[in-house]
Amino acid sequence: METKDMMMTSMSTMDKGENGGEKCKEREEVEGQEEEAQQENGRLVLADGLGDRGPKSLTSGSGPQVSNGYTTSTPQSPREGSAPGTAAGAASGTTGGTGLTGPLGGLRTLVVQQTSLERPRETWSKKMDFLLSVIGYAVDLGNVWRFPYICYQNGGGAFLLPYLLMAVFGGVPLFYMELALGQFHRSGCISIWKHICPIFKGIGFAICIIALYIAFYYNTIMAWALYYLLSSFRPTLPWTTCTNSWNTANCNRYLSSDHNVSWSNSSTSPAEEFYTRHVLQVHLSPGLHQLGSISWQLALCLLFIFTIVYFSIWKGVKTSGKVVWVTATFPYLVLLVLLIRGATLPGAWRGVVFYLKPDWEKLLSTTVWIDAAAQIFFSLGPGFGVLLAFASYNPFHNNCYKDALVTSSVNCLTSFLSGFVIFTVLGYMAEMRKQNVDDVAKDAGPSLLFIIYAEAIANMPAATFFAIIFFLMIIMLGLDSTFAGLEGVITAMLDEFPHVLAKRREWFVLGLVCVCYLGALSTLTYGGAFVVKLFEEYATGPAVITVVLLEVIAVSWFYGTNRFCNDVQVMLGFYPGVFWRVCWVAICPCFLLFIIISFLAFPPEVKLFHYHYPSWTTVLGYCIGVSSFICVPAYMVFHLLNAKGPFKQRLLKSITPQPSNDNHRDLFVTNAI
Repeated sequence: METKDMMMTSMSTMDKGENGGEKCKEREEVEGQEEEAQQENGRLVLADGLGDRGPKSLTSGSGPQVSNGYTTSTPQSPREGSAPGTAAGAASGTTGGTGLTGPLGGLRTLVVQQTSLERPRETWSKKMDFLLSVIGYAVDLGNVWRFPYICYQNGGGAFLLPYLLMAVFGGVPLFYMELALGQFHRSGCISIWKHICPIFKGIGFAICIIALYIAFYYNTIMAWALYYLLSSFRPTLPWTTCTNSWNTANCNRYLSSDHNVSWSNSSTSPAEEFYTRHVLQVHLSPGLHQLGSISWQLALCLLFIFTIVYFSIWKGVKTSGKVVWVTATFPYLVLLVLLIRGATLPGAWRGVVFYLKPDWEKLLSTTVWIDAAAQIFFSLGPGFGVLLAFASYNPFHNNCYKDALVTSSVNCLTSFLSGFVIFTVLGYMAEMRKQNVDDVAKDAGPSLLFIIYAEAIANMPAATFFAIIFFLMIIMLGLDSTFAGLEGVITAMLDEFPHVLAKRREWFVLGLVCVCYLGALSTLTYGGAFVVKLFEEYATGPAVITVVLLEVIAVSWFYGTNRFCNDVQVMLGFYPGVFWRVCWVAICPCFLLFIIISFLAFPPEVKLFHYHYPSWTTVLGYCIGVSSFICVPAYMVFHLLNAKGPFKQRLLKSITPQPSNDNHRDLFVTNAI
């Protein structure tokens, strides 16, 4: 419930001598109220100084009511009728706003504010907590293994051109849009739609289901890394020899120092057998039709991962914002150490040349542009509800435009840096095996890290140390992305059902983590790697791209680009330029439509190790993807059926945004004689 604050005005006196003490006391009270107002989400409301602190639109005369509930009616000059040393402030809570008089007979400015009885929204402790959380979310495992592989596969240095173009015209505008939406409306991905276009609220539910699917398989990769980490605490790494119980007769340790070893097409490296036969035990499952038993070792590793996740996010962004100081910064330290070590290895230059050598002819291939668009989209990660959730905890006037440029740039540069870290080591492996780099780096995905890179580390001096920090880095990269993904779901549900969940956050987070763990059990079976691949290719990718396409259309075409840009001006003090408006209206929808059509026209050939996915698994994958996306049309039908009045009236109401008075104060700035 909301309550109107009482309007209090001080009356000017005829005798300054009699009431001078009262005026001094009243001024002291208001100054104290100003200090309190400064603490509420970083917003200070001053009638006398409104033109200095408020956005431009609040100082340009009588303005319209903007979409978050701000209503303005200002005097011709914001300081007209005010005397030096006088101010008007507004106190938060339910006690009411106050307005101070100007000089006797002068024009006075009164502020009436409308506040909520609900407790104020949680905010980040520091600006750096927010930036590190966004960077930690955007920089994930895909930056380390997928970008380097995609880059060299699609023309090396020439791939950087389509990658940058897709980032500038597609990825960054979407990134900026989500940060601005979340910060302005201060809502999660479900409840925010009543302030944008209510009929599209199903997008929020679809995002939450997609986030759950990702949690089902993404954390399993960290469980694999944890298993490797625990196996690294020994003088000789277990994936360096062929004398273990899981090894086969085909195991060969093929390095230039092993002159007596002959390598054949049927040969396997000890690192490959450790990964496939000991960690995954994938040889015990014939395929998706028979997954086999659950690996209790991986089940314990995943339980430990989810325990860390729970105690990092159970209290909100106050705790997760502190954890990311470690999880978001430690990977950069490790990448720097591994880059220096890789650059000093023999043959490192071969890998770098192979990584960056431009092949300009490949730019004529459609596949290169598809890969560039998909890579930048999944790297920056709009559409997962995370950016909306994180930005909703910012102060209202935080410069999210600058944040979008900084964090997206850091993400792209990290991907580029990771390429050097990976390919210096691949060049070293090619030198040791006396093979081409192309033959060594033939696998993308986790295999590149858990087989090729792990084998390279095992053959370095101080192998145990480098193995420990490398797999710690993999875990850290995954953890902060998991924090972000689950926080997007938590924020959405708490904002949508505040009276039920607001005071039970810890229990709700515990239930969510338990659901994610139970959902991940299929990925812990002997055939769990096949499930991970299926989810990654079909269950999340196409669905989230389609959801973001609808999100951009809803904001740009239904909510209106002009209205959205006015919101940004109220919040940041400047109007977005022509470039951003054109991107939101036309380029970003075309960018997303291009990815969707390409995916449908050229569906990926899914293969893992020696297992080719049968046709029925493709149908299964699409069904899982549609199960999340179906929320969008289902909610549209539900919304229209439950609305009252004629169909035309229902439809008009369903696309009309509601003012977001829940989280912002309504300011009515008027003049009084």
